[in-house]
Amino acid sequence: MPLGHDPNDVEIYVDADACPVKDEIFRVAGRLGLVVHVVSNGWMRLPDDPSIRRVVVPEGPDVADDWIAERVGPGSVVVTADIPLAHRCVTAGARVLSPVGKVFDQGSIGMALAVRDLMTDLRSAGEATGGPRPFAQKDRQTFLQALDREVRRARKELVPRASPTPPGESP
Repeated sequence: MPLGHDPNDVEIYVDADACPVKDEIFRVAGRLGLVVHVVSNGWMRLPDDPSIRRVVVPEGPDVADDWIAERVGPGSVVVTADIPLAHRCVTAGARVLSPVGKVFDQGSIGMALAVRDLMTDLRSAGEATGGPRPFAQKDRQTFLQALDREVRRARKELVPRASPTPPGESP
């Protein structure tokens, strides 16, 4: 366990194979004393830090997604551009955001899935739909703000709620 890490604190899970904001995640996690699970299907160079945990999964469809989805829940923050993985993690109670800072939650994940499916259908029918716009410095700033906000929200979910004292009983 990393020095100073509270095992009951938020943990960050990164769908890392094509994630352009890993360095930003490491800085935020270091500042807040959080563990980061960097999940990929191949070895990648990571900072030498006990709170950054490299997870290399076997090659195969959705193996990294399965590893992440099976471990997250309330108190987890997931960074992924993979909409089906985002859906699985939101369903499990995790906080989820994309590398450009778009937050996926119960209110937005259904529409994100529908748009993804529509775009897949259009591409398979031969439509030229274009790809995502290039990643920009503004996206990094938006991501950092969203990550800070989602970590704060995840921490609030982990704080035990004091149950109200029934009438006539002393606390």
